[in-house]
Amino acid sequence: MNSVFLLWHSHDLGDGDSDDKLIGVYRSRAGAEAAMARARPLPGFEDYPDDFIIDEHTLDQDGWREGYVTVYPCSTEGHEATEEPLGGPRRPND
Repeated sequence: MNSVFLLWHSHDLGDGDSDDKLIGVYRSRAGAEAAMARARPLPGFEDYPDDFIIDEHTLDQDGWREGYVTVYPCSTEGHEATEEPLGGPRRPND
């Protein structure tokens, strides 16, 4: 076995947001497909039966090889947008 199969349900909430749920990790694509068949009729999933995703991941291989940047959403009612420099918040003596 050189890879595993992750079963996700990712429901688009609009405005770039999504509700992502990891259903499980399986030894085979067939195992992930069987789990998807079991989950589809469940409450919530039955409303969005086409939002399942099966991702194959190779074992012992880095999946993230670069850094990242956190993007904070624009101001919404009652909340102000926040912005931090790359590398996180600054300490008082920086």
